[in-house]
Amino acid sequence: MEPPMKDQELFDSMCEKLYSAVISDTLDQLGYRNQVMRENINPIDPTWIVAGRAKTILSVDIHHLPEDPYTKEIEAVDSVKPGEIVIGCTNESRQNGLWGELLSTASKMRGGRGAIVDGLIRDTAKILELGFPVFATGTKPVDSQGRGIVIDYDIPVLCGGVMVHPGDVIFGDRDGIVVIPGAIIDEVFQLAMDKVTRENHTRDELLEGYTLRQVYDKYGVL
Repeated sequence: MEPPMKDQELFDSMCEKLYSAVISDTLDQLGYRNQVMRENINPIDPTWIVAGRAKTILSVDIHHLPEDPYTKEIEAVDSVKPGEIVIGCTNESRQNGLWGELLSTASKMRGGRGAIVDGLIRDTAKILELGFPVFATGTKPVDSQGRGIVIDYDIPVLCGGVMVHPGDVIFGDRDGIVVIPGAIIDEVFQLAMDKVTRENHTRDELLEGYTLRQVYDKYGVL
């Protein structure tokens, strides 16, 4: 196996060369069979592809106006590091838009690579203009104040049905979001690249007229 790449190079290569299906297949091969978030979390621009380390944030619903509603939220966003993707866990809340333009701007300026929220967001036109990849279940223009509050960050969270630990590698595209345990990212990358090569050979030979059985027996991929 080749030596591990630095994060920036790795994430750029993943976005350029890989896709969620091949990464999911690779994790299946290694015995990790519940690593894809629910299918209702989608990019607001379907062309966006993201890869980065998980920066987890936990928000809960509230029904009162707290004295200081944004303390943990501001701390969390201001502590984003280059190469991180914010994972906003709301337990699929429908009360408010957790994420918006200003949090996206602050995260981008700190080197963040995107945000994935298992709930709602707002300011989508401004986020699209900013070009900061954000995935969510939908939109709602309602502010979080008095409706939701960030209570912790940099902790394990259950997002989209998958347990995400800080430092896990996240890959997202229009087909879905895959969570790769941080300890196995180099192995997953190498195996996924090998599968892409075999899929490319399979496609080429199908276009030459070989049967699916012939190319499957040769390359072992579908």
